[in-house]
Amino acid sequence: MNILVTGGTGYIGSHTCVALLEAGYNIIVADNLCNSRVEAIDKIQQITNEDVTFYQIDVIEEKSVETLFSKHKLDGVIHFAGLKAVGESVKIPISYYYNNIVSTMVLAKACQKFGVKRFVFSSSATVYGDNTVPFVETMDLLPTTNPYGETKAMSEKILTDIAKANPEFSVALLRYFNPVGAHANGLIGEAPNGIPNNLMPYVTQVAKGKLDKLRVFGNDYPTTDGTGVRDYIHVLDLAEGHVAALDNLKEGAHIYNLGTGKGTSVLELVKAFEDANGIEVPYEIVDRRPGDVASCYADVSKAKKEFGWTAKRDIIAMCRDAWRFEKNLKSY
Repeated sequence: MNILVTGGTGYIGSHTCVALLEAGYNIIVADNLCNSRVEAIDKIQQITNEDVTFYQIDVIEEKSVETLFSKHKLDGVIHFAGLKAVGESVKIPISYYYNNIVSTMVLAKACQKFGVKRFVFSSSATVYGDNTVPFVETMDLLPTTNPYGETKAMSEKILTDIAKANPEFSVALLRYFNPVGAHANGLIGEAPNGIPNNLMPYVTQVAKGKLDKLRVFGNDYPTTDGTGVRDYIHVLDLAEGHVAALDNLKEGAHIYNLGTGKGTSVLELVKAFEDANGIEVPYEIVDRRPGDVASCYADVSKAKKEFGWTAKRDIIAMCRDAWRFEKNLKSY
């Protein structure tokens, strides 16, 4: 089957491209490269020994998307493309609402026009807001604490309504927790442009000496050590979760958490990184970051029950793989 992967040169997208190719799918990648590098395509091809068709387009542009759909007989779409930083979304909300919601509508419209009936959406645990952990797919969503989360919740609603109106349209809404790590060969990983917004690449850049110290946003949360608790999942486990969801799509819109089911605090992750790699990570405590919640981890039983997927890699593997990639990054 031919699968369009939007945002396929990005962190999660590139690993999912590898997983799809290794599972026997053909892929077409669309990305505007606003927060990624085109070299990721070469790395994907190097890892898999498979050819990848790439379009440098922005999927909010309807004409560009329709041209792509007309050139390829697509069997499905995995939609990663979008802006993704919680803190940044608080500062520039209109960019997040426009990019993330319009892209979903443009792609869904093209699917309707060209008869593409499979759609996997990159959502986020942020949609749960400040709910009670562990987060379960059946929970009523509380208002999210940031515009990024709102764009994911709105996109989920749009796709759910489209699936209701078109019974043959099959949608998987995948609510990620916190992906970290990199491919085991160190060729692809998280390489954000500019100062990282996510914890692990910030940690690896401090370890490498590119940044002087880690800023820990708040140590007065109601958690074990006062720092924020998250469900960190290895990006390869997450990528394999997308393949499992695609393999098991069924009519209608269905929500799945993709995480480990275990919470780890910021300071616990820093210690795991130090233990895994024998490197000290200096840090300082600073004020809380707008939009963050205290604790966020998943109930992951539904994905296991419905398509047999569970996360297999532990926090030490995540830290080792992330550091291996950072050390190789000069050739990326």
